[in-house]
Amino acid sequence: MSLVTLLPFIVLIGAMFLMTRSAKKKQQAAAQMRNEMQPGTGVRTIGGMYATVKELHDDTVLLEVAPGVHAVYAKNAIGAVLDDEEYNRIVHGDGDLKVDGQIVPDDASSLTETTDSDAKDSDSSDAAKIDLGKKPEDEIEAKDEVTPKDDEVTPKDDATPKDGKAEGETDAK
Repeated sequence: MSLVTLLPFIVLIGAMFLMTRSAKKKQQAAAQMRNEMQPGTGVRTIGGMYATVKELHDDTVLLEVAPGVHAVYAKNAIGAVLDDEEYNRIVHGDGDLKVDGQIVPDDASSLTETTDSDAKDSDSSDAAKIDLGKKPEDEIEAKDEVTPKDDEVTPKDDATPKDGKAEGETDAK
C-alpha cells in the first residue's frame, strides 16, 4: 500500500485524537472547579439555579437554595463556581450595574410627557382634530329626523308585509 491511500486514515485518526484531547481537558477543568468548592461558596447549577454550598460529600453537595431551604445535588450538577462578588451581584443585586445605553422607565409616563415644541405643534392642529365627545340628545334627535321628499314613497303603518305573513310567522312546517 502506498502512503497516498493511508493518508485519509492518518488524518482521520489525528482529528479524533485532537477532539478527544480537548474534551478531556474540559472535563478535567470542570472536575477541578468542583473540587475547589468550599462551604459558603456561591454556585450555579446546570439547571440555572443559584445557591450556596453548605456541605460537601464524596459525590453529593448540600446546597442552600433559599434561607432555611436545603437540597442535595450531585457534584456533576454544579455548572459553575462563582466568586463572591459575582454571586452577590446576581443573587442579591449588590453592586452597580454598568449600562452603556439609555435606561427605559418601567412606566409609560415618559411616553405621555410633552415638550414646549410639541405643545406649539398641537395648538396649530387643534382645528383639524375630530371631536369624539358625546353630543346632547337634542342634536342627535334633530339629525335623525328625516322628512320624506315628495317623490319618495313612505310605508303606511297599517300596511301588511309584501309576503303576506304576519309578524313572527315563518315558512317552517
